[in-house]
This record gives sequence, C-alpha cells and structure tokens, in this order.
Amino acid sequence: MPKGYWIAHVDVRDPDVYETYRQANAVAFNKFGARFLVRGAAQDVREGTLNPRTVIIEFPSLEAAQACYDSPEYQAAKALRDPVSSGNMCIIEGYEG
Repeated sequence: MPKGYWIAHVDVRDPDVYETYRQANAVAFNKFGARFLVRGAAQDVREGTLNPRTVIIEFPSLEAAQACYDSPEYQAAKALRDPVSSGNMCIIEGYEG
C-alpha cells in the first residue's frame, strides 16, 4: 500500500504562536503515525517561488494522511496556526515503483 504525504509551503508571521501550533499538532500526528521528512530546513529554490518554510510529512497510507487532516485533534491545532500563517498544502499518495 502506498504511503501518504502532506506537502506544505508556509509563511509564518508569528513564530511564538506557531510554536503553540507545533506542540498541539503532535497529538494528531502521533495518532495517525506521521513522520516528518522535512520540517522547515533551509531551501535552495531553483524554479518559481515558494513560501519560506517547507514541511513534508509521511503517513502509513493516503487514508491515514487524509484522516489526520480531518481529525478533530488536527483541526484544533490548525485553528491555532491559521491566524499567524498562510501557505499551500496538499495531501498526495506516494509512488510505489
């Protein structure tokens, strides 16, 4: 079964409040087996434009990735993030070649 991924490009306007979101999202991420592959490391953007922070999270399956996002635990954490950040995020199925 292919894994599922969250890929997000985020602009954080208040790092202190964003840290509260990071602490709160751990509940949902633990529940759904999330594993961070990239979490805000320095970027070398070669084409186009991206927000300054990239996050890639791996889940055991696409279904787990979707369920995590829809969960009450994550939505509560997201409510903390929304006022202090903006960005783009997608949930995508991994490739099994």
